[in-house]
Amino acid sequence: VLPRLRDFHGLNKKSFDGRGNYTIGFSESTVFPEIDPGKIDKIQGFEMTIVNKCSNDKEGLELLKALGMPFSKN
Repeated sequence: VLPRLRDFHGLNKKSFDGRGNYTIGFSESTVFPEIDPGKIDKIQGFEMTIVNKCSNDKEGLELLKALGMPFSKN
């Protein structure tokens, strides 16, 4: 879904919570192909948090990079 976002240039590395967990915010759910835009009355955003057992942000970043998460270069 991430490459389908308008003007997507990678995920921000600053969205970790200090314990290695990562949160992504979506402004609308219609980027997901499973959701039929014709059945949506009101566009709503949501947040998704990826929780893991890493002890800090550096470990969390390395784990998500190894899993293929597309982080921005900055």
